[in-house]
Amino acid sequence: MVGFKLNALKFALAGGIYVGLCAALMTLASLLHIPGMFEFTSLLAQFYGPWGYSVSWFGIVTGAFWGFVEGFVHLGLFAWLYNKLTK
Repeated sequence: MVGFKLNALKFALAGGIYVGLCAALMTLASLLHIPGMFEFTSLLAQFYGPWGYSVSWFGIVTGAFWGFVEGFVHLGLFAWLYNKLTK
């Protein structure tokens, strides 16, 4: 069976945008005291905190940046691996 190929760069960009947007929106929701969001942003603070993230207005930008980087790398590697496995 021959599978279809993913465009790894476009998949990575889409993943980066998605994860970055999620991090920014969750930080905003936590700042607005929406129930259940603080638990998520406390996890973000554990992972991104050493690189400047905090639950703050500046943290929205920082979280979006690091979320983009993480989504780009992870989903780019996922697409690359998928393409290798479907040869």
